[in-house]
Amino acid sequence: MATTTTGRTRPQALPGQQTSATPQASGAPEASLESAPRGFVARVSLGRVFAPVPSEFLLIASTALILTGFGLMMVLSATMATAVADGASPFEVVLKQAAFAVIGIPLMFLASRLPVTFWKRIAWPALIGATLFQLLVFVPGLGSANDGNRNWIVIAGFQAQPSEFLKLTLALWLGYVLYRKQTLLGLWRHVFIPVVPVGALVIGTVMAGHDLGTAMILMLILLGCLFFSGVKLRLFLIPLLLVVAAAAVFAVTSPNRMARIMSFLDVDSVSCYDTSCYQPLHGIWGLAGGGIFGLGLGNSREKYGWLPAQSNDYIFAILGEELGLIGCLVVLALFTLFSVGAFHVIRKTHDPFIRIVAGGITVWIVGQALINIAVVLRLSPVLGVPLPFMSQGGTSLLSVLIACGVLLSFARTLPAGGAAGGGGSGGARAAARPTRVRAAR
Repeated sequence: MATTTTGRTRPQALPGQQTSATPQASGAPEASLESAPRGFVARVSLGRVFAPVPSEFLLIASTALILTGFGLMMVLSATMATAVADGASPFEVVLKQAAFAVIGIPLMFLASRLPVTFWKRIAWPALIGATLFQLLVFVPGLGSANDGNRNWIVIAGFQAQPSEFLKLTLALWLGYVLYRKQTLLGLWRHVFIPVVPVGALVIGTVMAGHDLGTAMILMLILLGCLFFSGVKLRLFLIPLLLVVAAAAVFAVTSPNRMARIMSFLDVDSVSCYDTSCYQPLHGIWGLAGGGIFGLGLGNSREKYGWLPAQSNDYIFAILGEELGLIGCLVVLALFTLFSVGAFHVIRKTHDPFIRIVAGGITVWIVGQALINIAVVLRLSPVLGVPLPFMSQGGTSLLSVLIACGVLLSFARTLPAGGAAGGGGSGGARAAARPTRVRAAR
């Protein structure tokens, strides 16, 4: 924002009359103009609008935007055939996804302008609000079930997945609590309380809807925040073992999950082609059919009703079939660059809150991407987690873009010139100082 103030001027002196504003010598220093109280003085304050940003800010923002655009292109390609077969417009699905992108991208840059103190203040209210929002899936007439998972709500024809917002709010809450307990993290009771009870409650609301994939991502966020908080290894191993035990119990107690795990371990995949191996096999066949250079954008064969969830959990298979190994490597390179920018924020900051929250968000986005790709490559059982930025799902895209805004907000606190150290914003403040301009009249 630019502001201009004008000082009062003295009337012009009569001929031969000398005023106090006339220099006594022609060699008077120009610095005296700054201290002179008279004349026309313009004070311009540009604020932080044009302040330089660190390279981490540019790296995170650019990769997020490119991945979002890449995802819209692949959603369009993956859904055109089925949309036309259903008698709808070929652009119906991608337009809905683009609407969330249009909302999410400005929110990302708006969030990047918010100070770190704002994220600390809303940690508790945001987690409580997101948990109450998640409980709406159990309200009759509002909650919706799909493939045995009750993890969606339908409002005025729009479907949303409240658990996506739990990921960001849980990372913010864990960062705030562990930041406040930095000097007490050597004691196990301060590490476990309230982290473990509240984390179990949040994860329990998701598991009550039988969504193991989202619950495992929340467990990863909890472990990531504990790791980046700097707790001792012996204290970190106990939550790790609890998470592994909880995931094993959830898997064993569900016949559907056990069938998927057993099909993953089955060497003879063709024997279960008509049952639990159908989707994983067609995902692999799609990747294999693409080869190195792919069949060309829009030329996938698996999207014609052969591959279920071709625009959601298995969009990476459509990407590999149409753009080949080259396209897959490009996407992996973009996620690598995103993680490099995020880890630079973690490494350079001196604020424990920033380090913990940024670590949790990075583990969430990058870890979820690796799990999704591992499922498509049949390196992991089917878990039902989307590929961040790229899979169809407006709520998922919106939450990821807002999380990127939080990372960008943290990146702004780093020195812009690549100076050693972190946590301060002296460079940005220096660049944002108002400029005083004196013009003779």
